[in-house]
Amino acid sequence: MSGEAAHRSGVVALLGRPNAGKSTLLNRLLGQKLAIVTAKPQTTRSRILGILTLPGAQLLLLDTPGFHEGGKALNRALNAIVERVVDDCDVAVLLVDPSRGWSPQHDALRAELERQGTPVLVVATQCDREAAARKAEALGADLQISARTGEGVDALLAALVERVPEGPPFYPEDEVTDRSLRFLSAELIREAVFEELGQELPYETAVEIMEFDERDPELIRIRARLLVERNSQVSMVVGQGGRMIKKIGTRARKALEALLETRVYLELRAKAEPRWSKRPRRLESLGYE
Repeated sequence: MSGEAAHRSGVVALLGRPNAGKSTLLNRLLGQKLAIVTAKPQTTRSRILGILTLPGAQLLLLDTPGFHEGGKALNRALNAIVERVVDDCDVAVLLVDPSRGWSPQHDALRAELERQGTPVLVVATQCDREAAARKAEALGADLQISARTGEGVDALLAALVERVPEGPPFYPEDEVTDRSLRFLSAELIREAVFEELGQELPYETAVEIMEFDERDPELIRIRARLLVERNSQVSMVVGQGGRMIKKIGTRARKALEALLETRVYLELRAKAEPRWSKRPRRLESLGYE
């Protein structure tokens, strides 16, 4: 008989409130940027799969939207993504920002996971900050980490590998996601919108890729629309003399070139599309499942 340990593989759900650090943790675990990260909450709008292949194990890491309040179609779609991931995962990581504390949403998620018999790890984030580390002890967290610095991440990885079931890998070892470059490009453009615009408007903005031309491997051409809900918002996105949309484009192009590892020609246009966030079919066409 061979003394080698059995291969392990499984789905790991990254769960928590908006801005709990799920996307930052996903990027840290993968060692590259896959999910968009901003200081603003409720940035993630879709299920992002990161495939982490290790010696003897493969973890399918699912970044999820934070659990959203409110009844409009976009919020319902985001909550439905969280619910599906909770139903389908092999292990759940319940991330808690100690500065914001435990909430009834954490209770509800943990109760549902325990009802299903799914292993749950309660992980306190931002442990590189002294105040957060002190508060984390009161949470009774299984682990404390800092996705920003990497502190505690190796211990988290080891705990996940221990808890996923035995089984063969699901994906070839050179794959890092099941998402298309077209989808990831739209997300990076949306990240630039969040960074350049004010507090409110980004939440009423979506990105639609109209053209993704890879025929020239040395220059990928991308044409995209920035969708807003009102005509008055178009001028805010464009800015005086087109300055704002140029800033968005410059920031996005740099991120796209890092992702695609080649030069990018990016053309952005702004368009008003009333009620895009309230129409389920339109949300589906924009990739929000």
